[in-house]
Amino acid sequence: MTSRTCLSIILAAGEGTRMKSAKPKVMHEIAGLPMISHVMGAAQAAGAGDVALVVGNGAEAVLKAVPEGTEHVVQQERLGTAHAVLAARAAIARGYDDVLVMFGDTPLVEPSVLNSARASLANGAAVVVIGFRPANPAGYGRLIEDGEKLVAIREDKDCSEAERAIDFCNSGLMAMSGADALSLLDAVGNANAKGEFYLTDVVAIANQNGLPVVALEASYENALGINNRAELAEAEAIWQARKRRAMMLDGVTLTAPDTVFFAHDTEIAADALIEPHVVFGPGVKITGNAKIRAFSHLEGATVGGGCEVGPYARLRPGAVLGAKAKVGNFCEVKNATIEAGAKVNHLSYIGDARVGANANIGAGTITCNYDGYSKFITDIGANAFVGSNSALVAPLKIGDGAYIASGSVITEDVPEDALAFGRARQKTLPERGRQLRERRAAAKK
Repeated sequence: MTSRTCLSIILAAGEGTRMKSAKPKVMHEIAGLPMISHVMGAAQAAGAGDVALVVGNGAEAVLKAVPEGTEHVVQQERLGTAHAVLAARAAIARGYDDVLVMFGDTPLVEPSVLNSARASLANGAAVVVIGFRPANPAGYGRLIEDGEKLVAIREDKDCSEAERAIDFCNSGLMAMSGADALSLLDAVGNANAKGEFYLTDVVAIANQNGLPVVALEASYENALGINNRAELAEAEAIWQARKRRAMMLDGVTLTAPDTVFFAHDTEIAADALIEPHVVFGPGVKITGNAKIRAFSHLEGATVGGGCEVGPYARLRPGAVLGAKAKVGNFCEVKNATIEAGAKVNHLSYIGDARVGANANIGAGTITCNYDGYSKFITDIGANAFVGSNSALVAPLKIGDGAYIASGSVITEDVPEDALAFGRARQKTLPERGRQLRERRAAAKK
């Protein structure tokens, strides 16, 4: 396929009124990535080196989600799918072997489906229509075949009783020979009730001209178009199921797969263990056989081999864990490096910091990194020990091997191997507890 040139025309001008949203439909996300980006990724993976994006309302937002410099054209009027494709006339006219017509709201289409369509073009087809078999075909256009030839696409309302019994339906996805694309599209008329130019008419026109037209079958998932929030949730579930299976086949253990949620770019090395109810936001990379325990949330984080995270831990963007580091229950790490073998075990917040190798952070410790205006760095050396319930007020440097007494508020740098206290001296008053109780009891009478 690499020897054939290809143009993908992606239609993304729909307003998506049924989404009931202020943002364009194709900007709604699957696995943390806008639908339009999923579609463009599939096109690129199928070898469609050139993309022409047809946009409409909300074009500025859509263009921010695609690579800078992506060729695009604004569809000023919405007069049907063939009219939308012809908005990219200038791109088609440059001359390509293959032309793919895709939709920005069909985010689950796989490169293999597009490659199959291109292979059919390479074998002589002039038009290739991608069909699918929904559980309930009512409302879909039917693909009418005669042997291996696609004769027509019949809209549901125009089907005969026999045709309505056909369960092979039109997905909307189409591929055309670049040599025939413009002549076929220009021949589409609008003599119909809505006065629109329908892409499906290309099939009949190609047949009239004696050009080969075929249909290929894809799964329901590949054809799923998103029109409302319910369908968006369905697509998310399908994407997650695909990703979970791919992860497990690649050697990642998911103890309760249906409860784990991935982002579009999650990377996990083989032999990692993911316990139930873990959520991966964008930008997570696990490089070795780490254990991510239950109910943890990771985003923008890198986790080294042999690490243990959670349960109930949160790694925010910029968190980097070295080999065999540990971030335990109810801990939060943000924009901080936890070096090899270091431990942040319980109920702690480490933000804008470095925790040196094999250091130990006691329960309830926080780095006080923000003064209301600016962020400051806390640097904790290797083999340091920070006692429980300590507050480390940045900017601050704690040297290698230093020891911070429990309950301290540390505001000045601590040299290596030093012991630092930052708490009030305890004072004990004998009998004063009993006297206090008696006084309060008397006050209630």
